[in-house]
Amino acid sequence: MLQKSAQLKKENNMKVSVIITLKKDVLDPQGKVIHQTLNDMGFNDINEIRQGKYFVIDTKETDEKIAKEKVKDMCKKLLVNLVIEDFKIIGSQ
Repeated sequence: MLQKSAQLKKENNMKVSVIITLKKDVLDPQGKVIHQTLNDMGFNDINEIRQGKYFVIDTKETDEKIAKEKVKDMCKKLLVNLVIEDFKIIGSQ
């Protein structure tokens, strides 16, 4: 019974996904190296590659709107360098 209760509680938690990328005007040397390497490997039909970060944040929050707001706050305060990066919350479950 206790195990079932813990499992149910975990299922009610919200997972929020965030993509962080460099702003368009910011040079992306890592993306350029990846692009060049793929080009050297024969993948010649790529115009550009921009790399970024992807986070899945498993929160204890059960309300989707509140969970997204808290993750947005986390991004602004720690996860994203707002001078050179953009972020987008792409989903929750």
